Amino acid sequence: MENAVINVEGRSTELTSRTGPPGRFSTHLRRIPKPKAETSSSEKHAPQPGTYVIQIPKDQIYRVPSPENARRYKHISKRKTRRSSCRGCCCCLLITVIVLLLAAAIAAAVIYFVFKPEAPNYSVENVVIKGFNLTSSSPISPEFDVTVRAHNPNDKIGIYYEKGSSFGVYYENINLCNGALPAFYHPTNDVTVFKTTLKGSTIELTNGAIRALSDQQNKGAVPFRLKLRTPVKIKVGSVKTWKLTVKVTCKITVDRLTAASSIVSKDCDYGVDLW
Repeated sequence: MENAVINVEGRSTELTSRTGPPGRFSTHLRRIPKPKAETSSSEKHAPQPGTYVIQIPKDQIYRVPSPENARRYKHISKRKTRRSSCRGCCCCLLITVIVLLLAAAIAAAVIYFVFKPEAPNYSVENVVIKGFNLTSSSPISPEFDVTVRAHNPNDKIGIYYEKGSSFGVYYENINLCNGALPAFYHPTNDVTVFKTTLKGSTIELTNGAIRALSDQQNKGAVPFRLKLRTPVKIKVGSVKTWKLTVKVTCKITVDRLTAASSIVSKDCDYGVDLW
């Protein structure tokens, strides 16, 4: 409720405003009596004291805030604008990410159904072992000549084997020797057999490892683990992908530690790192 004093026909009147029903504004006028003075003949016919109701539409009432409230309103308005702008940027970024992921999923589905990619197969065909002397405690320099068979069964996908590969032979947790694969292109529906030499230098074996190797050789079953990591690029039609990393791990067992060794068992597993 707000009170104000106005003059109605030269008289002081108190205006009392109340908010009525929505969309309306009610104002009550109450005349404030003036000090008694000489009564003229015109005043005898003045309206009698009473309550007057003036209705003013609410949308026609204008309020001017105080300077303090005006500054506060301006500050809150700027803060709301900044929040709205940040919210809008986050929504746009989220929508962009969703669209990109959806496009990538669609492209992957199209490539899968059109080209029908199949994983290549890898196996160790032969191993020639040199440099093992288990009768001495001196460091050894083992050498493995490994023959690997790679099969690409895809009709429309070729594989580029890039430089920078690593190929190692392990006995338990001991790294015996290392090497690399040659860089080459593996065409579609092709079987490629290549030989690589892995060498080690001054490998010190513990007495326990020497005894275990001797016992396993006597039994005709010496286990080794071959680990291959090679960067490749996939050729789909005329398009090359980015570099992927093919990881191949083969568990093999040989009957002896000589150049005449034969593979008793083998089992290869592989995986691919996309980035």
